[in-house]
Amino acid sequence: MGLRWFRRLLWLCLGLGCLWFLWLLGWVLFWGWVNPGSTHFMELRLAELREKNPKAALQQQWVPYARISIHLKRAVIAAEDAKFVDHEGFDWDGIQKAIEKNEKKGRFVAGGSTISQQLAKNLFLSPSKNFWRKGNEVVITLLLEQLWSKERIFEVYLNVIEWGNGIFGAEAAARHYYGISAARLGPEQAARLAGMVPNPRFYDKNRNAPGLMRKTAIILGRMPSAEIP
Repeated sequence: MGLRWFRRLLWLCLGLGCLWFLWLLGWVLFWGWVNPGSTHFMELRLAELREKNPKAALQQQWVPYARISIHLKRAVIAAEDAKFVDHEGFDWDGIQKAIEKNEKKGRFVAGGSTISQQLAKNLFLSPSKNFWRKGNEVVITLLLEQLWSKERIFEVYLNVIEWGNGIFGAEAAARHYYGISAARLGPEQAARLAGMVPNPRFYDKNRNAPGLMRKTAIILGRMPSAEIP
């Protein structure tokens, strides 16, 4: 009797896993052609804002890849994922370095996530850190890398990542911080925006933070060698 129920439970889990995978696959295929109007992460942030202000809204405006400054593209690659065009979703050297850095500091200070992994989290997952979420992140990252071009991954990423308190995407960020379109961003402006990506809400409130200034200078130095899709 116990073995029979175990088998039924196993088949149920496998069935639910298949349904979850097919759901993910359907959305990844759909968003490969249709621009996402929102992401799970954006919905979570909006819910947080509306706890304080029921009328709160996010600022986000989709712009095509060609209408995003090449300086911003180079800056984000230089800051977030220098091997983006070459890897297949995971930067194993970067992950190893992040592990070593965290062990040295004795706390979590570096993640080693690629742009593809970050997009997977933004589209479907929560910011929580657990085995289940990490497993889903791996599956979604592999789907994105296999079904989308690098240019499409980067285009969606630049349009949906958080860039401030309620600010999402390159266009909203450019207008929020500089009053210009994403297409008109210069090298230093782009480097500064790229430096904000790991902690955008903090830098939105602390725009002259010394750490951000140092990061901006480092990113500017790396931008000429950044390879973009």
